[in-house]
Amino acid sequence: MTPEMITTEVTVVGGGMAGCVAAIAAARQGLSVALVHARPVLGGNASSEVRVSVAGAACGKFNRYAREGGIMEEILLENKYRNPDGNAHLWDALLLDFVRAESPRLRVFLNTQITDVEMADERTVRAVSGHQQMTERQFRFESPLFVDASGDGIVAAQAGAVFRVGREARAEYAERWAPECADARTLGASITFYTKDVGYPIEFHPPRFARDFKTSPPRVLAERADPQRRRGCYWWIEYGGELDSIRDNESIRDELLAIAYGTWDYIKNSGRFAGVETLQLEWVGSIPGKRESRRFIGDYVLTEHDVVAQRAHPDAVAHGGLSIDLHPPRGFYDESGEASRHWHINGPYSIPYRMLYPRDLDNVFLAGRIVSASHVAFGTLRVMMTLAAMGQAAGTAAALCRRHAATPRGIYGRHIEELQQILLRDDQWLIGVPNNDPADLARGTRVTTSSVHPYRVEEGSREHALDEDLGLHFTAPQVLETVALLCVAECAASLHVEVWNEEKPENYVFGEKVSDVEVQVPAGRSWVDIPIGTGGSPGQGIFLVLNACPTLRLVVSERLMTDVIACPRFCPDQGASRGWTYEWRPAKWIPCFRVDPEPRVYGGENAVDGYSRPWGAPHVWMSQPMRPGKAEWIELDLGAEQHIGRIHLVFNTNLTPWYDEFQNLHPTPDNIVAEAVKDYQLLIGRGGTYREIVRMTGNYQRVRRHVFEPVLGDRVKVVVTATNGAPVAEIFEIRVYAS
Repeated sequence: MTPEMITTEVTVVGGGMAGCVAAIAAARQGLSVALVHARPVLGGNASSEVRVSVAGAACGKFNRYAREGGIMEEILLENKYRNPDGNAHLWDALLLDFVRAESPRLRVFLNTQITDVEMADERTVRAVSGHQQMTERQFRFESPLFVDASGDGIVAAQAGAVFRVGREARAEYAERWAPECADARTLGASITFYTKDVGYPIEFHPPRFARDFKTSPPRVLAERADPQRRRGCYWWIEYGGELDSIRDNESIRDELLAIAYGTWDYIKNSGRFAGVETLQLEWVGSIPGKRESRRFIGDYVLTEHDVVAQRAHPDAVAHGGLSIDLHPPRGFYDESGEASRHWHINGPYSIPYRMLYPRDLDNVFLAGRIVSASHVAFGTLRVMMTLAAMGQAAGTAAALCRRHAATPRGIYGRHIEELQQILLRDDQWLIGVPNNDPADLARGTRVTTSSVHPYRVEEGSREHALDEDLGLHFTAPQVLETVALLCVAECAASLHVEVWNEEKPENYVFGEKVSDVEVQVPAGRSWVDIPIGTGGSPGQGIFLVLNACPTLRLVVSERLMTDVIACPRFCPDQGASRGWTYEWRPAKWIPCFRVDPEPRVYGGENAVDGYSRPWGAPHVWMSQPMRPGKAEWIELDLGAEQHIGRIHLVFNTNLTPWYDEFQNLHPTPDNIVAEAVKDYQLLIGRGGTYREIVRMTGNYQRVRRHVFEPVLGDRVKVVVTATNGAPVAEIFEIRVYAS
């Protein structure tokens, strides 16, 4: 059969989250793209076929302001709006919708398995070929560039790129969590299931191939089985870590199915669980959700040390933040019952560009779980939102390769700053890297606003008992003499307060202790001054730790306020694998507070200061509380008349939560983020006269890019008339371009 020829500027093999985002990024940069995926639906492990929720740098509930931005945030917010129940099939449709929105530049080939790789020379892939199921069609995809996002790295492997499988020896990279001796063991794969309550008694008769655990369940099953967990929560049904995750995939699937049905048989028929009579299996996965196989060797290998030390890299193109999460190779059958081990680090870490291409190929990018990392470092970067961020970097870099006739390695050598600035423009967070885009007319402009929120909250909605230690974060651009808290004491009490510096701007955790203060609190309701006498570190804040005082209550406000964080202590420190972010988890309220002297924290200048999310300081314009019939506005004085044809706005979508509010396959409490600006107008002024360019209603996205016929003007004004529920208007960044 003669194959059909498909010629594009880049071919992306693999339509998981990394591949989808890489393809979208490349197409948005103007490239023609073929996205080739072996399954009928996009999303890989996140698809309706496997149903693993996407996760990332927000690390469950721990890291502050660390959720991935860019295309991944855009997809998450759209899913939250369209699919608040977390329906897996609507998620499939959403991903397909995002990809098809880039047509005609981006063509999608589903059900197409790549089987052959054709080389132009020993370092260059000329084409890949494959077969499309059901249609009996053969395709040959020829491109000057390829992104291997296939999960197992079929393109890079057949092209001869060097890879690793399994765990490195501890001595190779001096990693504490590596085994003494290298081996081929990996994290296993999982098959999970959904259940539902049908409202009437129903029996379950397991298939003959199911494992029988009713009398002697493995430890992990005995300790973790919970019939109330209905949607794919059995990730610990894991197997295959001691086998070849590629060649043995069929036998791994068979055993996982036997375990899955055996687990449900145990829940329904062992007699150990009450209230299961009306529960029924609703869905069981049919293909394994694979965690690990090949990892290719790039110009840089990320290791445990990069993650734990949060090393800064000059070629940072993405970030991660999940704990180092390693699973025992025996998985479900591990005698310890320890389904996973977590090393919670203190904040997000940078991901260098040099991880994203194999060192021995000249026109192939890596995206997804095959990137260049040790097994231990792989334990944190393997989650899909982090992989998607790397996919955005790879797809964007492919466009630069075409623009500059460069290889992937050549981008690192000559164009890495250009790549970083494009990624920042497209809302990718690069830790500590500011916007230095020379084409952005907003940089350094004079900004005026309708109002600026003061750095205090004086009215609360309830009281919080100080039954456990409480951490409080405040911005401190200057020395703070006192912080005052509104307290209610049953009787006169002595409150012990620890004053700490902040560790790193991206961490929002304790650094070094500055002092211990004993504060006398009178009986009744009063403002209590806590002497501080520290602060002033550029772009940093301070932490107060209020030691537990059962007779004392704080008056708190049921709202969030950017860069003010209340962190109740979750549990005592459990050793080296636990970090501050694990022990102190952000609440959904803040205390009533005053600071002296009161700093200017939320000024309009923040919208053009080069940072589009909190990083030690808020970096946001925040208005005073909005009143009915009164709009809030921010205006940029460009200094001279300019042709203006494109404006980018970045709003607040609360980049801390993930687990409860942004899981793509689980119900979320709201379908919008309250802090996001909802309705606004965009005006361009010239000589004192303003022209309305855009009138937006119903926004729920973080980033809005408005492109229009160029208009001559010397001022840009954004007028906010409504948010999605928050009392104040917030804008992180405004960019202005000629075209």
